[in-house]
Amino acid sequence: MRQSIFDIRCEWGEHGVQKLTDECDVLVLIDVLSFTTSVSVAVEHGAKVYPAAIGDTPELPSGVIQASRRAEWLENSSLRSMSPQSLGRLESDLLLPSPNGSALSLMAGNTPLLAGCLRNARATARAAMHLGTTIGIVPAGERWEDQSLRPSWEDLIGAGAIIQELKGERSPEAAVAEVAFLSVLGEVEQRMSKSVSGRELIKRGFAEDVHLACQLNADHYAARLYDGAYRRI
Repeated sequence: MRQSIFDIRCEWGEHGVQKLTDECDVLVLIDVLSFTTSVSVAVEHGAKVYPAAIGDTPELPSGVIQASRRAEWLENSSLRSMSPQSLGRLESDLLLPSPNGSALSLMAGNTPLLAGCLRNARATARAAMHLGTTIGIVPAGERWEDQSLRPSWEDLIGAGAIIQELKGERSPEAAVAEVAFLSVLGEVEQRMSKSVSGRELIKRGFAEDVHLACQLNADHYAARLYDGAYRRI
């Protein structure tokens, strides 16, 4: 069964992209810690972000730099990485590989795709409604050791932040995400810092990334994938 009787739909991960791509006017991908947050920070400053699968080195326009690993950025702050705090003064376009957000971005085909997070929730919702009336929300989730999907708290909340800005009838799955977000208003950062993904990043020295990811509507542009790159709209 599908959620096709509803305007606003929500499905998780790779299968969510596959299910919603052909039946929605627009998709919104959510990977709060940290792909779509990094995309939002970068495009807010005018950069383009090229998603890529891990290990891929696609042919890109001149001037595009490749993101380093987070751990390398800790050792050399002049580098750029998946860490949102490394992208605040980004002056070049960026190739940003990741196992979740980037990989899912490449699956959307010709369906308009937006990169959503807490930072750009309102802008993303407005852009989605401009692009169509049937909107598919895809929280990316995380991966277990066997690479199966692990639904994540932060992506559920990020999905809900965008859904509560949308007009249209919600599927039960979308309504659950919206209610989850509304239930933690005013304490998102406190909760996210205790989530599995949040605690993992904090332990690795990236507490600032968690803080940046929790800043609701701090960015004013939506990020749309167009011609191979996310750009601000």
